Amino acid sequence: MADVSHSRSDLSGHPDVPEMRERYARMLGGRDVARLDGPMFLVGLFCALSPWILHFTANQPALAAHNLIMGAAIVVMAVGFTLNPGRMSLLTRALCAMGVWLIIAPWIVGTNPDAGIIWTNAVAGGITCLLGLLCAAVAMRSGRKV
Repeated sequence: MADVSHSRSDLSGHPDVPEMRERYARMLGGRDVARLDGPMFLVGLFCALSPWILHFTANQPALAAHNLIMGAAIVVMAVGFTLNPGRMSLLTRALCAMGVWLIIAPWIVGTNPDAGIIWTNAVAGGITCLLGLLCAAVAMRSGRKV
């Protein structure tokens, strides 16, 4: 009877090893950026819900709608980083810009914001900007265009 058992041997001598490594790296490309999607999702969720958490929906309706929209956009970006991080890594600069906008929005969108609103937007915007910078740094380290 023929010996049909296959012994597992080291693949380092296989002629296609460099091509297999390159293909594997391409398939997993961008997954390192996706590690920041959880914190990004939470910041977006907090930003969207902050008008109801801090109860400023009645006295700052424009800022409440603004935070809801910005939070939803950050959540969508976080989901995009999870689903397709390779393509979404180009939006890391937009995430930084959104963070800066969240910081200055109480004075531009709102009217006479109180300290709670200012601090909430400043912290959410700062964390958003920091996450955008981290995503950009990780994407640059892995050799993708940002």
